[in-house]
Amino acid sequence: MAADRGRRPRCPAMSAAAAPRSSSRRRSEFLLLLAAAAVAAETVVSAAAAAGFGCRAGTRPVVFNFGDSNSDTGGMAAAMGWRIRPPEGRAFFHHPTGRFCDGRLTIDFLCERLNISYLSPYLKALGSDYSNGANFAIAGSTTLPRDALFALHIQVQQFLYFRDRSLELISQGLPGPVDAEGFQNALYMIDIGQNDINALLSYLSYDQVVARFPPILAEIKDAIQTLYSNGSRNFWIHGTGALGCLPQKLSIPRKNDSDLDSNGCLKTYNRAAVAFNAALGSLCDQLSAQMRDAAIVYTDLFPLKYDLVANHTKYGFDKPLMACCGYGGSPYNYNISVSCQSKNASVCDDGSKFVSWDGVHLTEAANAIVAQGILSSDYSRPKIKFDQFCRL
Repeated sequence: MAADRGRRPRCPAMSAAAAPRSSSRRRSEFLLLLAAAAVAAETVVSAAAAAGFGCRAGTRPVVFNFGDSNSDTGGMAAAMGWRIRPPEGRAFFHHPTGRFCDGRLTIDFLCERLNISYLSPYLKALGSDYSNGANFAIAGSTTLPRDALFALHIQVQQFLYFRDRSLELISQGLPGPVDAEGFQNALYMIDIGQNDINALLSYLSYDQVVARFPPILAEIKDAIQTLYSNGSRNFWIHGTGALGCLPQKLSIPRKNDSDLDSNGCLKTYNRAAVAFNAALGSLCDQLSAQMRDAAIVYTDLFPLKYDLVANHTKYGFDKPLMACCGYGGSPYNYNISVSCQSKNASVCDDGSKFVSWDGVHLTEAANAIVAQGILSSDYSRPKIKFDQFCRL
């Protein structure tokens, strides 16, 4: 999830074990990672990538997703027993579904394009259908500490348990949601890191934050390598969005507006997001060069999401920096003490005129535009078409 709601605890900082031994050493590692991109980018279009996804044409698409509230389709609600109330879900489902949105998330639109049902949360006990995959994303999730509840590492371990149990059932002659071929052919999506960055920016300078990117990237690398070593071959990795344009961040009291750019977004937060995405893209390039039989697609969501604000009139948005559902009125309609779920919150009449739903998450209208950008492949490297994955 982007920075998650104020009513939830702030994302935990890294444990002492995960803390960098020295900022200079971490900065050197980070610079080496970026420098390696020039070499890795030349070999990123490997034979596997050039051929597209490694799945048999006509097979049923299966998707497994790992992340935070940007792609949580109800996992946190199920895990914590949250009774999420309207107006969540009003734009499409017409009732709350555990999504932090007025309707569909970006991942829902992507599933529609693959002609598969929306991904059921792994932890949702009733009404789930895992025949086309599962969603392990949980709101508030981070990469560090790696053993924190619902961290990326834990999500990957949950997937391995899900896979082993499915194959065990099939070996016993019982119906399993996904068979061995399904797991091998599946698309593995990862969209995480935003909460890590936001937590660091809340108490560290920009340079200190960037110096702490390597441990975060190491967790994402470990997740990809673990999945790969267990047979996964199709990966889709998302970078983070325009953190400095979130009403939640903009509502934090500041001495002056010197850190605001021409579109009213916080430059420091956005610089950090751009730097993180550059490093994540470089990491994906390196892994693509190493894993020649895998397709690893990196999609930079920052320009996509920043454009929603910078060119909001092009998309029909009137209030690019104001939450549709929140408290406090103009300019941001966000109060950390009064969430969209509060009885004191107010909600706009037409969410399609807003980029932000609740100050942290996008509206369905904005998610639809982001999904279209992803499907265009204009923001992806290599430019493999998402909707060609196991196209039926």
